[in-house]
Amino acid sequence: MKNNKITNRPLVLISVMLAMFVGAVEATIVTTAMPSIASDLGGFSRYSWIFSSYLLMSTVTVLIYGKLADLFGRKPILFIGLTIFLIGSILCGFAVSMEQLIVFRLLQGLGAGAVMPIATTIVGDIYTTEERAKVQGYLSSVWGISAVSGPVIGGLIVHYMNWKFVFWVNVPLGILAMVGIYLFLHEPKREKKVSIDYKGAFLLTLSLSTILYWLVEGGQAFGRLSFYSITLVIVGLGSLALFVRVERQAIDPVMPFALWKTPVILYANLVSLTTGVILIGVSSYLPTFVTGVMEQPAIIAGFTLTAMSIGWPIASSVAGHLLIRYGTFHVSFAGGLSLIFGTTLFVMMDAGSGPWWAAIASFFVGVGMGLTSTSFTVTIQGAVPREKRGSATAANMFMRNFGNTVGAALFGAILNGMLMARFKKDDLNYSLDDVNLLLTDEMRKTIPATKVQLLQNALDGSLQWVYITVAIFAVISLLFILKIPRGKGYLNDNDRT
Repeated sequence: MKNNKITNRPLVLISVMLAMFVGAVEATIVTTAMPSIASDLGGFSRYSWIFSSYLLMSTVTVLIYGKLADLFGRKPILFIGLTIFLIGSILCGFAVSMEQLIVFRLLQGLGAGAVMPIATTIVGDIYTTEERAKVQGYLSSVWGISAVSGPVIGGLIVHYMNWKFVFWVNVPLGILAMVGIYLFLHEPKREKKVSIDYKGAFLLTLSLSTILYWLVEGGQAFGRLSFYSITLVIVGLGSLALFVRVERQAIDPVMPFALWKTPVILYANLVSLTTGVILIGVSSYLPTFVTGVMEQPAIIAGFTLTAMSIGWPIASSVAGHLLIRYGTFHVSFAGGLSLIFGTTLFVMMDAGSGPWWAAIASFFVGVGMGLTSTSFTVTIQGAVPREKRGSATAANMFMRNFGNTVGAALFGAILNGMLMARFKKDDLNYSLDDVNLLLTDEMRKTIPATKVQLLQNALDGSLQWVYITVAIFAVISLLFILKIPRGKGYLNDNDRT
């Protein structure tokens, strides 16, 4: 799309990248801060909800924001989302209990759902396909850097300051991004009559919230086969079925299912789902392995994830150049192979491997993420007209976010289940909260060396199952990639109005 009112595209790009950084880093910045937060506010049992509450709301709302951006424009909807996000960030720092923090993280996630898809769509609007392939590489690298450097930043803040600043650090950055977008982004006037799909939005929110809550809490707060659990499943699947029915009749549906009939969009979205699972599995539990099993400090644990943030931007930049030349299939196939190699290294990792082994594995996972995410974003935006670009981009982001949320629930269930099974097998009278004693050097010194060894063996063996599952999802990703059509037919400008 050409828009003469946009006077400085580089400044718009910088502002968009800053907004994306703010939104993405908050999903993982609390990873290395969690021991300090849990120490102040209490409870290892609520550990997963600090991640899941944020991911749940951002996943539920991303499709709605994407559709609203198509209807009302990118700028106003992005501003609404960023404002809600920043208010939630400020409140998180003032939380005095784990329950309060979870509620405020929900508010953060409610705003964050707008940031990633709309920021990516803005770039799709103001650059041509050739430029987009390169620029989306920058955006993918920002997403990767922020998502996996969050634990590093969190570790430094906790070490030198206070965990509250983990949430407050993004406030000035978010305001700066809003100022830049307000000053330099000018959108065309929209003359189309707006039809808002309220019913679809409500059913989508109800369905996803119920299903995701069941995924996160099932097996912990209530049994998987309990009456409460079965009720949640019925409500979630029932409202999902109603949502599909409503969307097929809506004038402007929240989820245009017609988009999924395009093979490249279908399989790109499915791969985004599986890679989302992989990413949360690595970024959430690698610091736990490095600090708890390898007995390394939080900063070293952050370094192992930083290796992923090095591989991601390198691969994203390369993908931008290769995409036009070789097409989506070949670039994403190379990414799938890299994911399998990196996750296989994680499966082979043990306590004696050292942080460098973990860092190399992270690097190759980052390469795989960079190659696939850039390929899919550029291809999807080239396969749809401008008036559907927000919805199409949001659908891809939704699948990745949904993968994050499913992964957080899945891996949390695997880790907790395997730990309890190990304790029972070895006849150890330990609880999940005892694992918290391994996460810092100070806490390890408070318990006998024999208990440290027993807990580390249990944690090592349980995390191995997490990494095996991550590797399985890498294989599934490659199988989906093999279904992507060959050729470069979708890499065209589709700015029809």
